[in-house]
Amino acid sequence: MSGFDYIVVGAGSAGCVLANRLTADGKHRVLLLEAGPRDTDPWIHVPLGYGKLFNAKSVNWSYWSEPEPELNGRRIFTPRGKVLGGSSSINGLVYTRGQPEDFDDWETPGWSFGELLPYFKKCEDQARGADAFHATGGPLAVSDQAEPHELCDAFIEAAVQAGHPRNPDFNGERQEGAGYSQLTARNGVRCSTAKGYLRPAEKRPNLRVETNALASKIVFSGTRATGVEYLKDGSTLRAGAAKEVILSGGAINTPQLLQLSGLGPAQLLGEHGIPVLLDQPNVGEHLQDHFQTRMVLKCTKPVTLNDDMQSLWRQLKIGLRYVFQRKGPLTVSAGYAGGFWRTRPELKRPDVQTHFLAFSTDRMGEKLHPFSGFTASICQLRPTSRGYVRIRSADPREAPAIRYNYLSTEHDRRTMLDGMKLLRRILAQPAIQPYIASEYRPGAEVQSDDDWLAYLRETGTTIYHPTCTAMMGTGDTAVVDSHLRVNGLEALRVVDASVMPAVVSGNTNAAVIAIAEKAADLIRADPRA
Repeated sequence: MSGFDYIVVGAGSAGCVLANRLTADGKHRVLLLEAGPRDTDPWIHVPLGYGKLFNAKSVNWSYWSEPEPELNGRRIFTPRGKVLGGSSSINGLVYTRGQPEDFDDWETPGWSFGELLPYFKKCEDQARGADAFHATGGPLAVSDQAEPHELCDAFIEAAVQAGHPRNPDFNGERQEGAGYSQLTARNGVRCSTAKGYLRPAEKRPNLRVETNALASKIVFSGTRATGVEYLKDGSTLRAGAAKEVILSGGAINTPQLLQLSGLGPAQLLGEHGIPVLLDQPNVGEHLQDHFQTRMVLKCTKPVTLNDDMQSLWRQLKIGLRYVFQRKGPLTVSAGYAGGFWRTRPELKRPDVQTHFLAFSTDRMGEKLHPFSGFTASICQLRPTSRGYVRIRSADPREAPAIRYNYLSTEHDRRTMLDGMKLLRRILAQPAIQPYIASEYRPGAEVQSDDDWLAYLRETGTTIYHPTCTAMMGTGDTAVVDSHLRVNGLEALRVVDASVMPAVVSGNTNAAVIAIAEKAADLIRADPRA
């Protein structure tokens, strides 16, 4: 196919934003390639439906990591969206931007928090209304939880009793404290970027969307990207881009495609018979993710989702409440409530986060426990451990090798240990103790640092925020420059979580959307594009 100005690879959180913004003025033709299907699975649009999609290979890449050295050699399941909307169609909907210092610390021209805040606001249609930190009228619906829950209220009060502030807005003046999470939904329906950004853009004649189209290689003329090869319906097809090819496949798929196209560590490419176009050893390196560990509490009252699932009548009631009122458990995000904490008082800002859920399970996406139970977790916000994404072969259909290297530094081990102890102190407070029959996991026998570290290694996992595998910046480790152009090549740009120099302090989806909003302006203003 020809006649396109831009080809965007990946219709996820960033790709849908670009498809909308780059076609808005009608001047440019855009081809959007998505390896997965359209977002027609009904569970995509029900907030709690993320549990049904966790293992659904129809809309999920369902990756596994390599054996993790510090996690007893366990391989970590890594869900990523493979559908219009990408991970914004299957994630837990939690809307958290991170901390202003995160973006300032990137030390990349144009990417400070002050310079990104207008883009955070541009994307939002904030249910609470506009203020200094929020805006209305944007494509992305951001709302409060449909209703409170007594367990969440008890947890928030317990955090206050433990000395932490109450916080009604984690994306406002400060992040620290306990409160309810906001979510990317409106009236009980998920607002993915496919719904918020892509659906309006699909009405435009200058946008073409190809689903079930797996990008296999970037096409170059010399050092200039001129198109993309992709697999669809058993055939290899090629599309040309007059202006730019833009990769928005995410922190796993983007470095994979770069490596398949001859951009990456020369030794790795040579091992798989791929001609080296650009020896760039940092493509796929520096992978960073949030590591988390959960505590599971048995509840004294039958008020959890576990209890709901034991009763056909309660299930029917939940379904009817959702259909007619858009309330109830089906409207809840993957972080109903929670908080951001400092593990040491001398720290200037929170270094761990809690997601609080009114249900419990051994593994997300699997059957809930047969007893009344709820969950509280700790994830480290700014880990120092780094991993990698590397192709296993020249076949684009083969998943790459992913290694996170969780807990590979003493700093990360110490932070997680302190975070779990902090969480246990919150759960020991009078406000929530009447709800706790016992600590199911890890259990009262876990007390010493060695006990805690063993528990982290046995049960810890990802919280699904891979980033940093095509880092932007000005130093030697940078794969892209401050305009997200791939260094050393022409007409090739990366716009997704892989460009973050360091993972943000919170759920990553909001930051990726803001990055894409800013990138759209950079692309349209670029005289070379």
